[in-house]
Amino acid sequence: MVERCSVGTPQPLMDLLQQLELSGLLDRALAEDLGQGDVTTAATVKPDARGRARITVKEDEIVFCGGPLIAPIMSRCGAQARIDKLAGEGATLHRGAVAAEMEGLLAGLLIGERTALNFLQLMSGIATRTAQYVRAVAGTRARIVDTRKTHPGLRAVEKYAVRVGGGFNHRFGLDSGVLIKDNHIAAAGSVRTAIDLARQTSPHTLKLEIECETLVQLEEAIAARADIVLLDNMGLDDIRRAYQIAAGRVQLEVSGNVTLATVGEIARTGVDLISVGELTHSVRAADLSMRIEAFD
Repeated sequence: MVERCSVGTPQPLMDLLQQLELSGLLDRALAEDLGQGDVTTAATVKPDARGRARITVKEDEIVFCGGPLIAPIMSRCGAQARIDKLAGEGATLHRGAVAAEMEGLLAGLLIGERTALNFLQLMSGIATRTAQYVRAVAGTRARIVDTRKTHPGLRAVEKYAVRVGGGFNHRFGLDSGVLIKDNHIAAAGSVRTAIDLARQTSPHTLKLEIECETLVQLEEAIAARADIVLLDNMGLDDIRRAYQIAAGRVQLEVSGNVTLATVGEIARTGVDLISVGELTHSVRAADLSMRIEAFD
């Protein structure tokens, strides 16, 4: 029976994680690290030696994420691990807390150590930063959403970590929705033309969002019946004015120059969505470590 510390994993998040096809990702991550074999472990650890491993937090506070990946990683490494303690996804953990504790073959635990920690540290870092942004906009209508500015090949786990931190997902890929950006507008010739062309070819089930850099473009987008307008790199005064112009006629998203110091004031303008590339493209990994004790 696995002991869950702090909080249990919300079922919707577990359902989301199970829907992600991560087998290939885990296999590639392990192959990248293992190569032809762990020569150090082979030289220093008996194949049948067993022990216990603990993953602990080494900074003041994190939002833990990625725990369900530990078991499949260790299984692939032949650890035959029994996980006795595992923090729930989204659990707030403090310095010295045990995020996971397991027993198994020492060689397998050592082989899987770095790959497991790489995922846990990245995903916990994203969840932690997202939670900070979510707290900063508490009490407003604004949702914190991610972007496609993710590390190649890691989008699934990075966007999952945003959800664990309390944020929401923007498009997963280019096929997830229509988002007309500045270069699309330039190619089409105008905001209205770009929207009209998109409406002619896009399924009615997809919302149509367009990026606007000026209030004039915003008014043109509203007139052309866009569903969502992304206010790109606008200052606070223009964002406030944009909210007055939109007046519930279209959803508003803010993107560009969003920081933890400014996001609260942006949210208080009344906008619906605030997209933050920092959540994934420049996140700082959480500090976690794994220590092993050999059984006598």
